[in-house]
Amino acid sequence: MNEELLQLAQRMPKAELHLHIEGSLEPEMVFRLALRNGVRLNYPNVNSLRAAYAFNNLQEFLNIYYTGMSVLLKEEDFFDLTWTYLTRVHQDNVVHVEMFFDSQAHLERGIPIDVQISGIRRALQNGKEQLGISSKLILSFLRHLSEEHAFETLKLAKPFLDQLDGFGLDSTEIGNPPEKFARVFARCRELGFKITAHAGEEGPPDYVYQALDLLRVDRIDHGNRSLDDAVLVHRLTDEGKTLTVCPLSNLKLCVVKDMDQHPILTMLKRGLKATVNSDDPAYFGGYVNDNYRALIEHLPVTREDLYQLARNSFEGAWITEEEKTKHLHELNRVFAQTDPLSTGGEISCNRTGKIPGGR
Repeated sequence: MNEELLQLAQRMPKAELHLHIEGSLEPEMVFRLALRNGVRLNYPNVNSLRAAYAFNNLQEFLNIYYTGMSVLLKEEDFFDLTWTYLTRVHQDNVVHVEMFFDSQAHLERGIPIDVQISGIRRALQNGKEQLGISSKLILSFLRHLSEEHAFETLKLAKPFLDQLDGFGLDSTEIGNPPEKFARVFARCRELGFKITAHAGEEGPPDYVYQALDLLRVDRIDHGNRSLDDAVLVHRLTDEGKTLTVCPLSNLKLCVVKDMDQHPILTMLKRGLKATVNSDDPAYFGGYVNDNYRALIEHLPVTREDLYQLARNSFEGAWITEEEKTKHLHELNRVFAQTDPLSTGGEISCNRTGKIPGGR
């Protein structure tokens, strides 16, 4: 194991662009919120629930995922969930996060949208003020539901649009192609919002094409199957689309058989703007730095790869050019200080994509 790379992955600032906040619901918090809210669980203790966090595919995961969120009932619950995540990733030097929440799943349980957004937003504001973590909030439509349901949710969200930063698409991919939601995302674009969609995780490259052509996404979540289509790879690199890749998630959901077969380095070599993210960390075995560790332990990751992955996370974030420059300056400073041939002094931020001090 390369300890130097592990330490560098820990130290470098990074953005997380693919995080479902409900997916950070650790078993201990499930039981704590269940007790607070008087929710009866079908598990006798924390260990039995954690043992249930075992699944073989995306649908099996979603079944336990939706069960877990049943304890989220009040604004305070959404605040605690979000704040706990932020304090955890602060340890990983995450300085910016773009977070999904599955509003429809809560609405179906009778939880008003203002309760959801208010709790999450209050924690995000605290994260900015107390931890220095900036954020964006993305309402993600559930693709196993109808487009009409998505439109109804968008209508309910209308009074709170000033608290949202974008719209996404997640849940069961197979059998629910992006084209199913073309009209609702056209409306989201008309309202001036950024768009992203899960595509090419379990679904075919055609789903990625649909996300690009019909939804007109700003970035692609996952996108692994893009590598099956050379023309698609060329298009993604030509358009500079960011892929929010989730290594441990891919392993747990059997998108890859073993971590040493993960394609993220192939993505980088082919010019794709891949990033490292945790997806649903409570369920998939780790937060952002755990994902970096898994890659370093099983793949021939280099300093240059780490730099490019972190850089891509800021380049793909929905932040201003000024904010990107600030974060890249800090990223460059960390790499300059840790380079064996560097004098350790600060360097000015460049936008060339070259690793500071790299040989």
